[in-house]
Amino acid sequence: PQVEIEVVPGISAFQKAASLLGAPIGHDLCIISLSDLMTPWLRIEKRIRAAAIGDFVTAIYNPKSEGRYWQLHRLKELFLEERAPETPVGYVRQAGREEQVVNLTTLAEFDPEQVDMFTVILIGNSQSYEADGKFITPRGYYGEIKMKTDVGIGQDIMIRSFRTIEKELKNKEIPLDKKWALLHAIHTTADFDMENILRIDDHAVASLYGKFSRGEVRTIITDVTMAASGIRKGALQRMGIEVKCYLQDERTVQLATEKGITRTQAGIRLAVQEHPSALYVFGNAPTALMELCDLIRKGKAIPAGIIAAPVGFVHVQESKHMVKPFVSIPKLIIEGRKGGSNLAATLVNAILCYNDAKQLKPGRDV
Repeated sequence: PQVEIEVVPGISAFQKAASLLGAPIGHDLCIISLSDLMTPWLRIEKRIRAAAIGDFVTAIYNPKSEGRYWQLHRLKELFLEERAPETPVGYVRQAGREEQVVNLTTLAEFDPEQVDMFTVILIGNSQSYEADGKFITPRGYYGEIKMKTDVGIGQDIMIRSFRTIEKELKNKEIPLDKKWALLHAIHTTADFDMENILRIDDHAVASLYGKFSRGEVRTIITDVTMAASGIRKGALQRMGIEVKCYLQDERTVQLATEKGITRTQAGIRLAVQEHPSALYVFGNAPTALMELCDLIRKGKAIPAGIIAAPVGFVHVQESKHMVKPFVSIPKLIIEGRKGGSNLAATLVNAILCYNDAKQLKPGRDV
């Protein structure tokens, strides 16, 4: 018998979900089913990795079932290895039906337990963003223009560098404020040994940022002018902070000559007289750090915090050990012989822009 066939135009579930979320589909798209009924899981995982690495906007079908409860958690884990935590994620349950529910979140905040087999998920790419509750993925060239317009070329490069560094960290599961300072240190030095030698007291970065933002601390003292020069002027102006280095002060030269001490020691001695509760930053001179430690023990200095990053071979390691017993003072220390004014300055910059850490958006004041 002849059977009449009628073709009715329609749209895919991911297209319906996309229309409800905003405009999440850009140039390229990848669609992955998590059902392992016909496809081995290892092959599915390879496809997930490829989509994440390839920076595709990715639609997920069959995300869960009664027996498949863990695969979506694994997918999130794999995507977080390649995508920024703030990457938009939209998921729609029963798209186009009475029971329809639309949700928009980020990759970091996405909870796989909120999803069932009737849900379609869309994960953005590196250009995707949320605006007014809508999920937007611009076309590639527009995304580049938007990035340059919004953040500037220098900040764009810095953001991409931080994302690269974060992917290559051995230990990604560290507190946000410590990770923020670590990313700055590695970005400045291109030295992943910072993971091993950057010692940060618990909550030190967040605590110091809070003191600056509340106006409790208004002064930063550096041991040498090079460290002062590396602290971003835009951040200082934005937060009303003054940076001082006493190395070139006439009184410093006179005091050093009279007491037979180094000029950096003399500079710190003068600084403590005028600013005993400042943030003290050392990127060059171990004798200056040792001087501060002596003044703290004598009750003459009560620093808001200490950044200890002198560099070299004589008294450098000892000076860093000397500062560790001051448990009530927030400290960032570069262990061993490594350090430098550029490193000391970048740790200050990390503190001053800590409110950008959650979005992994460094370089505001570049």
